[in-house]
Amino acid sequence: MLIRAAIAGALLAGLAACATPTPYQPAIDTPYGFAEQRIEPDRYRVTFSGNTITDRETVENYLLLRAAELTLQQGHEYFRVVTRDTDAETRQYATSAYPGYGFNAHYRYYHPRYGWYGPYSPFFNDVEVRESTRYQAIAEIKFGPGPYPDAANVFNAREVARNLSQVQRPVY
Repeated sequence: MLIRAAIAGALLAGLAACATPTPYQPAIDTPYGFAEQRIEPDRYRVTFSGNTITDRETVENYLLLRAAELTLQQGHEYFRVVTRDTDAETRQYATSAYPGYGFNAHYRYYHPRYGWYGPYSPFFNDVEVRESTRYQAIAEIKFGPGPYPDAANVFNAREVARNLSQVQRPVY
């Protein structure tokens, strides 16, 4: 009985982990999280990839937070965003209301007289289509020495780190 409870607890913990947004973490053992690549001594490419539950705004905020932390770690006060982009990958999933029965959403056949069409059944053709989107934000940043310039694409690293510090950290 104790073993069954332990297995059930582990399964519930695993399911709960799947149903949470991507935490602010390095993407080391998982494809989700932040990563950076040094391009030049004062230039980096920073990315943040979220899972299907992480919204676009969170992904973009985590990218800016990582850029700010990286800037401070390198001993600089501000960073300039040279390029910035957010990619969205959307997938559609079709499921039948009657598993094991009915027709696959991609099942079609050709009739010489009528052309391509799919089968129809009033009892087994209930297909639900769901859509999920994953976001990945990418930026190339350049650190700035000296006084803070007043420009739209220049960020004060300390201010960004302070304003975006309310992040979800991973739970181990």
